[in-house]
Amino acid sequence: MPDQDYIRNLRIPTSDDPLRVLVSACLVGVKCGVDGDDYGEYASVLKLLNYDNVKLIPFCPEDFSFGTPREMCDIHGGDGFDVLAGKARVLTASGADWSAGMIRASEKMLKIAQENAIELAIMMDVSAACGNHVIYDGNRYAENKKYQIGMGVCGAQLSRAGFKIISWREYASLQILYSRIDPDHILDEAAQDFDQHEWYISYFNKKI
Repeated sequence: MPDQDYIRNLRIPTSDDPLRVLVSACLVGVKCGVDGDDYGEYASVLKLLNYDNVKLIPFCPEDFSFGTPREMCDIHGGDGFDVLAGKARVLTASGADWSAGMIRASEKMLKIAQENAIELAIMMDVSAACGNHVIYDGNRYAENKKYQIGMGVCGAQLSRAGFKIISWREYASLQILYSRIDPDHILDEAAQDFDQHEWYISYFNKKI
């Protein structure tokens, strides 16, 4: 889940020493989605492009291993940590096994994170690659599709190396981030992270 205390304690970045943020490339307009698009606009992340004290490092792990356009894929039999351990598989909608390619992509993403000494990652949730706390449980096209709490393969790879991850819809966490990089930012006290949303609480039978 989002670590608000970690974000709250991030250093105050400057234009000479910007905050280094790894980001799923589709979130900042790169046309690397499965259909060759960018999945639309994500204002909560695109806003970061306006700051000269933030260095965004875009990367799409699925494009790296499988190209664009490509099939949709999901994790079967576990989450991203299970794929890394060989206990679950990444399968495309047609049944192709992309586990090895996804692991290679996660290793590349980890290398980029380490080489750039990133201080935070902002990733596309639900993705079999970049999901950070909710992913599909098996095929998303199934009649009785299911979700599970868990990370995608790349999210798991970064997390076990100690990197902090939030998604584009961690609005409360992003509000805190904006306040670290912009002294004039006024916090939106009504903003919520995904685990506080009504759907999440209802689906997973959670209580705030």
